[in-house]
Amino acid sequence: MSKAVTIAEAFCHISCPIIFVILMRTLGEQCVFPLPEPQDLFQASQLKFEDFQKDLRKLKKDLRACEVEAGKVYQVSSQEHIQPFKENMEQFIIQAKIDQEAEENSLTETHKCFLETTAYFFMRPKIGEKEVSPNVFFSIWHEFSSDFKDFWKKENKLILQERVKEAEEVCRQKKGKSLYKIKPRHDSGIKAKISMKT
Repeated sequence: MSKAVTIAEAFCHISCPIIFVILMRTLGEQCVFPLPEPQDLFQASQLKFEDFQKDLRKLKKDLRACEVEAGKVYQVSSQEHIQPFKENMEQFIIQAKIDQEAEENSLTETHKCFLETTAYFFMRPKIGEKEVSPNVFFSIWHEFSSDFKDFWKKENKLILQERVKEAEEVCRQKKGKSLYKIKPRHDSGIKAKISMKT
């Protein structure tokens, strides 16, 4: 029997348990849930476009009030003490207006996309409502995603068990073909000799 074959067989016997652990971890990492998480869909179902629009209107009103108050400060301040306050406030107000407008545009675009999505899925608003609400739309998807995730976990567990069985069978076949037996190592030190005498 060649030394290379013996080393290869010994490697198979030693490495099989390690390969099982690696296989289990790898399969667990590769299984990524393909849908949005149920809790994310639940949170989305709690959103209301009206609340965001109301918040943005309040922000715009507060920004105007801030601009008026800053103007009053400019009027009562002397030229030697007005800077850097005036410059910093003007920069702040300009940037705040840009950001506020960007948020309004983003909300408008998101609302439009949401309505297009509900139309794509042929959803109709409830009687008395002018459009499908996020609550109605995402509640359906939350329920579907929750049920699907439960089923998906069970299926992945079964697939993982099948793969582990296949790997165990391969190792069992390799062990069965082994041309030698691995014997436990016998102690040959002083302790072993003394324990044999007693």
